[in-house]
Amino acid sequence: MKNEEPGYYNDSELERGAALTAVSYDLTQRAMVTSRMATVGGKAVTAEISGVATGKGEDGTVNMWLSSFRFKGRDGSMKKVPGVNAVARLAPRQGALETAKAIAAYVNTTRNAYKAKASGSRRKARVDIAFTGKNCLLA
Repeated sequence: MKNEEPGYYNDSELERGAALTAVSYDLTQRAMVTSRMATVGGKAVTAEISGVATGKGEDGTVNMWLSSFRFKGRDGSMKKVPGVNAVARLAPRQGALETAKAIAAYVNTTRNAYKAKASGSRRKARVDIAFTGKNCLLA
C-alpha cells in the first residue's frame, strides 16, 4: 500500500508544534531539553533527566511544559492543541528513570494529543514525547 499524502495545505502546517520547557526544583536531579519542538509532522521532543533526587528544594518536583498551538487540519478546519503541564513529585533517592516514567505516565494517562516514552537508567534517563493528532479541539 502506498503512503498517502496527509492532506495538509502546505509544509508549514507540518512544522507547527509545541515547544518543550523542563525545570527541576531539586538540588541534585537535573532536567534538560535536548530536542525542543514537537511538530504535527511527527518530530518528537526529548528531555534528559540526570542524577538521583534528594526530595528537597523549592517544592521537590520536576516539571515539563508543552505549549499550546494551532494548525490547519486535513479537512481545512483550524485545530487547537491544548498545552500539557506534567509534574513529577520527587522522593529522596528517586532515580532519573523513576522520574522519567512518572512524567511519561502522566502524559499518557491524561486526555491530550501526545504520547510519551521513558528510557534510560537510574542515573540518566530520557523522556520522548510525540504528537499523535488525537484529542485536538476545533478553534
